[in-house]
Amino acid sequence: METEYSKLALDTTDIIERLKTNGLGILDEKEAVRKLGIVSYFRIAAYLRPMEDNKETHHFKPGSTLENAFALYEFDTKLRQLIFAAIQEIEIALRAKIIQHFSLMYGPFWFMDATLSVNERLFSQNLAAIDRELERSREDFIKAHFKKYVKPAFPPAWKTLELASFGTLSKLYYNFLDNKVKKTIAREFNLPNHEMLESWMRSISSLRNCCAHHARIWNRRLSATPQMTGKIRGSWVYHMEKARVFDPFGHAGFDPSGKIRLTP
Repeated sequence: METEYSKLALDTTDIIERLKTNGLGILDEKEAVRKLGIVSYFRIAAYLRPMEDNKETHHFKPGSTLENAFALYEFDTKLRQLIFAAIQEIEIALRAKIIQHFSLMYGPFWFMDATLSVNERLFSQNLAAIDRELERSREDFIKAHFKKYVKPAFPPAWKTLELASFGTLSKLYYNFLDNKVKKTIAREFNLPNHEMLESWMRSISSLRNCCAHHARIWNRRLSATPQMTGKIRGSWVYHMEKARVFDPFGHAGFDPSGKIRLTP
């Protein structure tokens, strides 16, 4: 049944009164007004939902408070910062290894060669995405390159792929035809095969996008989960039974169920 949206905007005072009517405790209303003026109610609502005892009426469980929701929000902010810092290190390392191994084997313009791709349509999409990044770029090293060189249409991989998004970089890896060189890169991350690395890249890319857009990380089920099967050759991750989950750089890692786990 199709329904037209008819709800009107509420000011902060009205929101607080409605929350109180639904059983939510608010210990300091003045502070609540201040915080909801900085962080929108719609963003905070995600941290209130686990406190509801009725998802239809949005009535809250006894003892639930707005302050608890903001505490979860602040925890999530710190969690997101930690994860984003870890992803940055992983992304930089992956970028370096993909550029180095593929370029040494197939030359500086391998990303322009459709014969090196598995899927021609994905190849075209990747090249178009790279071209858009080049068009937008104001990097000095790109300006200097085109000032000196007119051919080929793209700078070499070590320049061009510094501009590519992590999503595009991941797709270039997935779509590369030579599984042997892909496996070499996976082994350098102590993973047994390129399929496992691909699954981690997909999951990290999804998680990175959440972090970059300041989306909620706590209690989120990711759209892509990494493989946790197979023998691990080194300290990539440990099983959840061992209580800690780490990436190669020593940061907190990922729960195989798709939820983030941060352990002390």
